[in-house]
Amino acid sequence: MREEPKHRISERALTVWRISGALSSIISWVVFFALVAVTFIFDWSYWVIVIAFIIAVIDTYVKIFVFPKLRWKRWRYEVHEHEIDIQHGLFIVKRTIIPMVRVQHVDTEQGPLLRKYRLATVSVSTAATIHQIPALDIQEAEALRDRISVLARVVDEDE
Repeated sequence: MREEPKHRISERALTVWRISGALSSIISWVVFFALVAVTFIFDWSYWVIVIAFIIAVIDTYVKIFVFPKLRWKRWRYEVHEHEIDIQHGLFIVKRTIIPMVRVQHVDTEQGPLLRKYRLATVSVSTAATIHQIPALDIQEAEALRDRISVLARVVDEDE
């Protein structure tokens, strides 16, 4: 069995994922407040409010504190001469090996949150799909993009 990839993504990914989790948990709170309004309008039992509140609190806690930490612990990558090894997942850990001969192009991407925290995502495109290595320091992402590009070209020229 292979060793797991040795490189981790930036710890600042935790902050970005926590902010994203907080933004996505807003939906739970909108549903909660809608249920509060409906409970008063239709004179439902107050248990509906209590249950909705507990669900919203759990959803917020999990999205802000649990999932980002688990994602960060699982995310690993390594670039070898002939392949890229990526490991990620929350509860089910997925391991992907991308042969360099399959790499068509490599991009770096930044959204507003990643840009604010000086992070970038490296996207590796093959004919079948796009694989991403998220939340790397900008310099590391650019160096990785360039290295994969060079290695993919060298493999392509050898054929």
